[in-house]
Amino acid sequence: MKKLLIILGVAMLHGSALAAQSNYTIKSPGGTTAMFLRQQAGKLSYQVFFKGRAVTRWSTLDLAVDNQLLSAAKITGYDQPALHQKSFASPLGEQDSLHSRYRQAQLRLQSGDGTQFSIAIRVMDSSIAFRYAVTVRDTMVHQLNEYTTFSFLSSPLIYQYNEESVFTPTRVDTFTTTTDFPVTLHDGRSYWQVGEAVNYTYTKAELARGGDGNTLAVKFPRDKFVAFRNNIVTPWRTMSIAGSALALAHCRSLSLKLADAPAAGDLSWIKPGKLIRAQLNTQSGLDCIDFAVKHHFQYIMFDAGWYGAEFQSSSDPCQVIPAIDMPKVIAYGKEKNIGVILYVNYVGLKSKLDTILPLYKQWGVAGLKFGFVDGLTQSGLTWLSQAIRKVQQYGFILDIHDNYKPTGLSRTYPALLTQEGIRGNENSPDAFHNTTLPFTRFFAGAADFTFCFPNSKFDFAKHIKVSKAQQLALSVVFYSPLQAIFWYGQPNDYTNDAEIAFYDEVPTTWNESHYLAGDIGKGIAVARRKGDTWFLGCAAGLNDWQTSLDLSFLRRGVTYTVTIYEDGENRSIRKRTLQVNSKDKLPVSLAAKGGQAIIFRQTGR
Repeated sequence: MKKLLIILGVAMLHGSALAAQSNYTIKSPGGTTAMFLRQQAGKLSYQVFFKGRAVTRWSTLDLAVDNQLLSAAKITGYDQPALHQKSFASPLGEQDSLHSRYRQAQLRLQSGDGTQFSIAIRVMDSSIAFRYAVTVRDTMVHQLNEYTTFSFLSSPLIYQYNEESVFTPTRVDTFTTTTDFPVTLHDGRSYWQVGEAVNYTYTKAELARGGDGNTLAVKFPRDKFVAFRNNIVTPWRTMSIAGSALALAHCRSLSLKLADAPAAGDLSWIKPGKLIRAQLNTQSGLDCIDFAVKHHFQYIMFDAGWYGAEFQSSSDPCQVIPAIDMPKVIAYGKEKNIGVILYVNYVGLKSKLDTILPLYKQWGVAGLKFGFVDGLTQSGLTWLSQAIRKVQQYGFILDIHDNYKPTGLSRTYPALLTQEGIRGNENSPDAFHNTTLPFTRFFAGAADFTFCFPNSKFDFAKHIKVSKAQQLALSVVFYSPLQAIFWYGQPNDYTNDAEIAFYDEVPTTWNESHYLAGDIGKGIAVARRKGDTWFLGCAAGLNDWQTSLDLSFLRRGVTYTVTIYEDGENRSIRKRTLQVNSKDKLPVSLAAKGGQAIIFRQTGR
């Protein structure tokens, strides 16, 4: 009996000490990154240190359920940081596998009415992530608002953008609008990427200026609140820190590492590839299939209009316009091993998704492209999450266009190969935009850039503000397992085979990737390997760009024949070859808006 009383007494003392504790520390496995938590004066906050130096001020951790603040709740428990290590295959990614090593802790709280809150925290070398969970006692609909902030030591420069807009660099202290996740910031010494991961049924959150010129605050721009019953788990809020833009790029797979693993099953049917868009008639579909075979593409696409006016509810995505003999085109594609992807607008998707999926399976369609979806509200994102799952279950690949942005769900649903949420080539981006994207939007995940390469008949000058060689190079720099290469061009107009030969060979998924050089808006060089062959894309911003590339990523003791596609006279593509090995340096000297697309092939030891 005495022993039992001692045990109970120790337990009560431990519980009291836990309840009284209000400061917590979680350090990354390598010790480079630390996140500190505290509850003080009824406020819950965090601060981040990187390499022994504070890189944020105390920032708010808070949300409200029916106007009841999490920060006012009582701390009831804390799971001490535990080391986790995970690796998983990434067959449709930028490298064969991804590795995650972090310490995770969890803080638990309870309000006076019994509502339970928790905050899960993961701290990795160079990154932190946290998310909230709420459980209520009843089954009523509750309203959640989020008040998370990211507060910096001074006012950093922020690369503001929304969905498909241009980037507007501005200081946080003069920031008057909102910006999408992920957003990149720097103050000349530190670089940050603030992101979001795993958004299934939450609203689209953005960042607005907080209470002062050093702070960004989470804001719901469309929904007044997030509705839920019983319980809810929010998306992860993330922050990565580095000493340069190039180092920050190495944190770009964070959202995938935070996402759920796919359900068990065979996913080998999911085929990445390149596509050309067909005009809305049978002959164009057949011509595009022949073009795809010749140039080693895997898909063609019928875009908006193949079933009528896309925004009209009277247009039926079950019925093909008379100008297209869809069975003939699909059958010819199957004969040539080329898949057909069909576009469907949100109007048709909302009304007939469960009808068209089995129907398209019967037709032999290879994939879908969703258009003008609602990626901005809780109801829209909730619908999209279940739609993505259904599309994969029916065995289709998927491309989601317009305002939808990725949050890592391509790991959970690998058939979601790509999405837009980016200012692509058809919207006429300039070289500053192209060389900013690798350090900003592409941190969220793959993006369908819809390349518009010129041909002998049309130069598409309205849409292309960079050189031809940069257009080629960006197919390496910009990651997307499904790449739309010839967006406006018709297949019979591409008689410039020598210029587009690079597109014949460039893959869309990779065994290994390295960001070799670059800075935001100035220039970028990315090397990627497929099998034994390396591809390198270099692009300059609005000014000339020079660098020297270390080739130590190449296999040692092997000589490589290098084919360089670069800008020639009169807007032409010039090719030259040379030989290199892993000990060499490759000088790069690009004129403003220019580029180089390079292939390294093994030639011997």
